[in-house]
Amino acid sequence: MPIAPEARVLITGAASGLGLALVRQFVERGGRVLATDVHEERPATLRGLDGVSYLSLDVTQDVDWAKARDWVIEEWDGLDYLFNNAGVAAGGRIELSEMDQWQWIIDINLLGVARGCRTFAPIMKEQGSGHIVNTASAAGLIHPPRMGEYNTVKAGVVALSETLFHELKPFGVRVSVACPTFFRTNLTDSLRGKDEAANASAAKLIDRAKLSADDIAARVVSGVARNRHIILTDRDGKMAYAAKRFARPLYYSMMNKASIKMSKKD
Repeated sequence: MPIAPEARVLITGAASGLGLALVRQFVERGGRVLATDVHEERPATLRGLDGVSYLSLDVTQDVDWAKARDWVIEEWDGLDYLFNNAGVAAGGRIELSEMDQWQWIIDINLLGVARGCRTFAPIMKEQGSGHIVNTASAAGLIHPPRMGEYNTVKAGVVALSETLFHELKPFGVRVSVACPTFFRTNLTDSLRGKDEAANASAAKLIDRAKLSADDIAARVVSGVARNRHIILTDRDGKMAYAAKRFARPLYYSMMNKASIKMSKKD
């Protein structure tokens, strides 16, 4: 269904990258946006945007989610769209990953999404409407080598989104999960891990990507407007996901070739 003017929208990780691009999408549509990020003060990137309020929100903290819920109820008396977008990146060979790195990415990329859904699902159920949009990745659907932590948390976001798609549908609440491949963004700033080769490879793929965060945001919002559950934003992701679903031997061959190619560089 079309996105109504003056829609009430909360976006996490809104100060940069895909989050900021999503903010701009709704500003152009006349939406009312509560942009949230970990910064205590409103970031410069969010200044001068009409209809945009700012709230400091660390997605790993229940108290911050409670503050966001209270703000939404007091200022808007409800919420139309929740974009659980905040995320970080980590990956590399399994033997080089450390458990504190696993916990870090789980807390932000997976439990941060779960906290957002848990906070706002009751409000949307009560009002009988609303749309939750979780940012996952094509890595949540297809699982390339040397991306163990990232693949795992994004697959978890996909699973949570599918669960809530069925769970909340009887209450008039819709759920989508965005699954882009590599696009130009500042995600490389958050890259962690001791596998320097894997980090360099990921950074190169991000920096050389054809699509920008604005391109991806426009496609995500278009998918939301069409009530798509899984939103695949680009050709590479669509092809890889189709291969996994309908031509699994070809998919395995692709993943094996990628792994062998990587191993030769070690």
